[in-house]
Amino acid sequence: GMLTTDLWASSQRILIGYAISVGVGTVVGLAIGTFVSVESFFEAQIGFLRYIPASALTPLFLLWLGIGESPKIWLIVVGTVFYNVLMVADVARAVPRELLHASYTLGAGRWTVLRRVILRHSVPGIIDVARINLAAAWLMLVVAELLAAQEGLAFQIVRAQRFRAVDTMFALLIVFGVIGLVSDVALRWLRNVSAPWARS
Repeated sequence: GMLTTDLWASSQRILIGYAISVGVGTVVGLAIGTFVSVESFFEAQIGFLRYIPASALTPLFLLWLGIGESPKIWLIVVGTVFYNVLMVADVARAVPRELLHASYTLGAGRWTVLRRVILRHSVPGIIDVARINLAAAWLMLVVAELLAAQEGLAFQIVRAQRFRAVDTMFALLIVFGVIGLVSDVALRWLRNVSAPWARS
């Protein structure tokens, strides 16, 4: 009878944290993949930060942000944003050079090319990046809820473990799998609708 409450609590954390991660990843990733100067500026910092395990930052987040929703959301952001940035940058670099040269030849400016050529061509790739890294977002959520939560799917798994309720634990694992499958199908549909030419 508590599944709805726990599902909503976990889903809210994912929606907020992962939306921030995808938004930042898209903006910074497109900039890195498009402008050499931006890539040179961010390359060393991102290369350093992405090797710090996000789960190791959990005690710091709890110390700085308390035990409310903020540390859980920021753990999701930090645990996924660097991968989103790097993968979106690769998507932007994959835009055919012929399209860029043709755009500049026809008189388009740099920002016009970024908005109307690079961004539009990268949309299906960005959605695929979001699909791939969504699993990491759920992993970060589980870490956060294991340490400090009063509701949520992972919290209920820990609670079930205390009472040796193995059937409940497996049921919750199935719920995680169903959520992942539904999310994947929804993002595939979004990609096909937003970029029909990129269907696979």
